Amino acid sequence: MKKKILEMLRDANKNFVSGESIAEIMNVSRTAIWKHIQSLRKRGYTISSSERLGYKLEQIPDLLRPEIVQFELQTKILATDSNYVYKNSIESTNELAKKMAYHGAADGTVIVAEEQTGGKGRLERSFFSPKEKGIWFSVILRPHCMAKDAPKFTLMAAVAVARAMERFNLRAEIKWPNDIMYDGRKLVGILTEMSAEIGHVNYIVVGIGINVNVCREEFPESIREIAASLSEMAGENISRTKFFRALLEEFDKLYIANNFDEVFKIWRKFNITLGKKVTVLSAETGDIFTGMAVDIDKDGALIVETNEGRKTVYAGDVSIRPAK
Repeated sequence: MKKKILEMLRDANKNFVSGESIAEIMNVSRTAIWKHIQSLRKRGYTISSSERLGYKLEQIPDLLRPEIVQFELQTKILATDSNYVYKNSIESTNELAKKMAYHGAADGTVIVAEEQTGGKGRLERSFFSPKEKGIWFSVILRPHCMAKDAPKFTLMAAVAVARAMERFNLRAEIKWPNDIMYDGRKLVGILTEMSAEIGHVNYIVVGIGINVNVCREEFPESIREIAASLSEMAGENISRTKFFRALLEEFDKLYIANNFDEVFKIWRKFNITLGKKVTVLSAETGDIFTGMAVDIDKDGALIVETNEGRKTVYAGDVSIRPAK
């Protein structure tokens, strides 16, 4: 019932709606309507009231609840209908996503939380995920592809973030494979995990953590010099709900199109790695080497020109060496 009342107040476009008319449509008493209004207020909605005029929705909280994010969301696969799981607090959205995927959760299911208490990035590094300051979520994908194609979806996710940032007049800088940077500091982290068998992928879980409205001094001292937020980049706070909606829509379009030639083309447009001297820590061999990042191949792997010849990096840590 609260959802229906909220829809009626939204549809009124900041005009008053009488409690009597709401009660009549819902076939309940005006006292019952008042109780639901009180409940919505407790959930963060600013609703003014007048004995003569009724109720008016003044402001919607910048929270990632389904009734807020899914309102006017234009997606066909991601976060549709019941495929949206919201948590106020969780240890890790990726961990829950993997459990849900194992038990058959649908393609495009999104798990989002206001905070993570045990978020992880690549190489099991902890990921700072403060409450109501960012967007911490995971997407379950079930593409028809081979296991070797799974890393491509990491680059797809980075491109989706870059395109969402464009909608807010923010220019993304992607460091291979998927770190979104600002002024040499990290804005967005992406972690892709999968379950596969010989011949096909069972599911892919893409976890994305976005620092949206985190002030510089709010970051732990250990990452303060290497982390940044969208609000710092924009010079003002950004609506998390609007940004999340934009990101889901961009990711949805890329996923449906399933055109990795186009994904890689857009990735190259936003990348800051190619043409730079880099130091690579290979995840496969543990080797450390330096060279010039020259391109990505058809699988999204990084091609590095070294003194010993060209090397292809499928997974690892890449740092860009400062220009001399």
